[in-house]
Amino acid sequence: MAKKGEARTGWSLMSRGRAMPKGESGRYMTEQLRILLVEDMAADAELQVHELKRAGLSVVHAIVESEKSFVDALREFAPDVILSDLSMPGFDGMAALALARERCPDTPFIFVSGTIGEESAIEALRSGATDYVLKNNLVRLSSTVERALREGKERVARREAEGELEALRERLRSIVSTLPDVVWSVAVPSREILYVSPATSAVFGRTQKEFYESRTLWGELIHPEDRPRMMALWQNAVTGETFEPEYRIVKPDGEIRWIQGRGRFAGDAAGHVVRMDVISRDVTVQRERERKLAQLSRVHAVLSGINSAIVRVHSRDELFRHACRIAVGAGQFRMAWVGVVDGEAKQVKPVAWDGEVRGFFENAPLAMTGTGGRSLVGQAVREKMAVISNDVQNDPQRMMKKECLERGINSLAALPLMVGGDAVGVLALYAGELGFFDSEEMKLLVDLAGNISFALEHIENEEKVRYLAYYDSLTGLANRTLFLERLAQYASTASSEQQQFALLIVNIERFKTINDTFGRHVGDGLLKQVAGRVLEEVGDRNQVGRVGGDHFAVVIPNVKDEERLTRWLKRGQRRVDGEPYTVDGRELRVSTRAGVALFPGDGKDADILFRNAEAALKKSSSGDGYLFYTKQMTERMAENLSLENKLRQALEKEEFVLYYQPKVDVDTRRMVSAEALIRWRSPELGLVPPLQFIPLLEETGLILQVGSWALKRASLDHRHWVEQGLKAPRIAVNVSPIQLRQRDFVEVLKQAISEGVAPPGIDLEITESLAMEDIQANIVKLTSVRALGVNIAIDDFGTGYSSLAYLAKLPVQSLKIDRSFIVAMVEDSDKMTLVSTIVSLAHSLRLKVVAEGVDSEDQAKHLRLLRCDEMQGYLFSRPLPLDELTALLEPNG
Repeated sequence: MAKKGEARTGWSLMSRGRAMPKGESGRYMTEQLRILLVEDMAADAELQVHELKRAGLSVVHAIVESEKSFVDALREFAPDVILSDLSMPGFDGMAALALARERCPDTPFIFVSGTIGEESAIEALRSGATDYVLKNNLVRLSSTVERALREGKERVARREAEGELEALRERLRSIVSTLPDVVWSVAVPSREILYVSPATSAVFGRTQKEFYESRTLWGELIHPEDRPRMMALWQNAVTGETFEPEYRIVKPDGEIRWIQGRGRFAGDAAGHVVRMDVISRDVTVQRERERKLAQLSRVHAVLSGINSAIVRVHSRDELFRHACRIAVGAGQFRMAWVGVVDGEAKQVKPVAWDGEVRGFFENAPLAMTGTGGRSLVGQAVREKMAVISNDVQNDPQRMMKKECLERGINSLAALPLMVGGDAVGVLALYAGELGFFDSEEMKLLVDLAGNISFALEHIENEEKVRYLAYYDSLTGLANRTLFLERLAQYASTASSEQQQFALLIVNIERFKTINDTFGRHVGDGLLKQVAGRVLEEVGDRNQVGRVGGDHFAVVIPNVKDEERLTRWLKRGQRRVDGEPYTVDGRELRVSTRAGVALFPGDGKDADILFRNAEAALKKSSSGDGYLFYTKQMTERMAENLSLENKLRQALEKEEFVLYYQPKVDVDTRRMVSAEALIRWRSPELGLVPPLQFIPLLEETGLILQVGSWALKRASLDHRHWVEQGLKAPRIAVNVSPIQLRQRDFVEVLKQAISEGVAPPGIDLEITESLAMEDIQANIVKLTSVRALGVNIAIDDFGTGYSSLAYLAKLPVQSLKIDRSFIVAMVEDSDKMTLVSTIVSLAHSLRLKVVAEGVDSEDQAKHLRLLRCDEMQGYLFSRPLPLDELTALLEPNG
């Protein structure tokens, strides 16, 4: 028999390896159990161990008798079972039980005592003991230990399962609470809400609490028209059956929404339905989108069908019949009819129809005169525009409500058919849906009415094609072809009668801007009104023609002398340009200018005279009003042709060079960058300034090649400075409008800078007006430019028109204030205010400001006070050739 404490030295060395025995009764025979005995009598402890081993259990044990040794053993020995005496002189068994329940609550704790009363046993079990065994009945010990271990394992497994189940529930609650759809579980047939997710507030407009408190709330929310169908679904439930109904609900604020339910009926073992599990989703937007697509498909089908019919039909009545048949057949309109205007009777007379029309026209309001606003067709004719009613039954302006109700009609539209600016008929369409005719449908239907109108006009006037060949359809004036024929006749007559006449080519300035800004319909309206004023001044339509988008041609016959012609020109310009035009509610002021050529001095045939008048217009300046053609213009054109040839040779012979003008920091006056300025070093003409050849480069398109060369040359010069170890300033290169408009501009730039250093030291300067010319396309291009590492500056800022909204979107880094403001700002307070405003604006957009044309210290001083960032001008340096600028650069480092 071991002495007290003897086993304590060896238990920590024993193996805990276990092998499960065969058979339930021998479950623990080969499983090695760690038994902790709390016992002050070593002999009693040995008897307990002996009994366990005798019963076939494999045991390793430790014996403790004090609180400290007990706590240490719990931690280090980690027993499978604790056997404890109830009362010991130094350490109480109930105290051991309390410590065990605190530190290892799942370890079975069995009292083994010589005497334990009933009350003590009950207290021990209540305190957490697993069981108790009397020392005089140790034969029970092994079975008690086995049962305690088995029950302990079951408790641990059950608690782990419950923990996993609760974690799963928590995850499900978290997932469900984030869903936009409502998740339900409802008892059948009691309708008790077993679970409903938080999305009820968003989907149904009611809280979870309200649903839990009221079993009938869900049914009450269903739209009255859908409620019987949904109740039938509930009442006819079959176990295992899935369902996917769509129905409407009425939210507390009266809003009607479409709900899609997806669910399944669950049953018990007997096959009775006991539960319904459902996911409810708001599909209102989807339903509306599907409805909209279906409507548009119908209207597209009508448009396509009628357009096909237009090609085939050869009579007005046939066209009308086809239109009505297609509207009802392909468009699924309840009814369609076409009426023509009877001017004498002042009413619209139906001539073709389809659908549920029988008896409809007997009481229909077809008068064109005002009838309290009730006649849609009359209103469409009077106002020459489409008229709709999207809720006939609740529209106080409408008659025929009974007839429409009988035919299931809820929406209707009347579309005027226009010929020559007059409403000659009406296409009336009737739909079963409420609110059918919205903006998208009406846009298509108005186009449809326009196509029918055009076909009607073509049918009624077979001369339309010939007319369009010689006349401008917008203004009714002779087009270019007919006008040139008439001009030839004027020339022939004037030549035979030895008379002089004048030809004017008139241009509306900034017409493209008006057209782009306000829309083509406004531009067309303006052209009509300008044509009208020109005709009023001239008096004879045969003398006027529209020969281009915004160009008119006018013949002034029998010109006696140029002085009288000049007075006529000034008077005519005052009439055309004087009063503002009103188009579509907008007041527009325009300016015109004209090129004037005289017959026979400026041309003895129509073609030459017309060409010379165009040349005079091209050379005229804004604000001059008109310019007479002279021979010098022809000479100038010849000079330009010669200069163009020389420029082409200059490009081939590399006669272009770059000069560089420094930009300096306002405070330190140190060079921070330079602007590349192109020069032409001609062997014949010397050093040619850019103003003498840049316009011609742009006019001929040579600017694309020269501009690409300038970018490449600047990149190479910058690389040369870097390789020499100099502080290489960034080089700004001006970009021509023609360059930026090219689709491949970014790729050309990429190739031009590829031979420079990386990242590139090249910047681009583009004018303000160019940046705003095609703003969306420029944003895309310039963003790609920035991606190459190239900075962008807005040049000549203040001379154009910028939208601040677009300016903020442009990927630019700096603004250059035009030199005209810098030169004048010291003497002109308004210019000073403008410069100050530009600086503040640029800084608010986080842009740098460069002032160009700084030629005096006063200007530099004011710019420094205005917090301008950089300056450029003759005060600091003129444009320098490469070698002179290189001499100014400091070594890097």
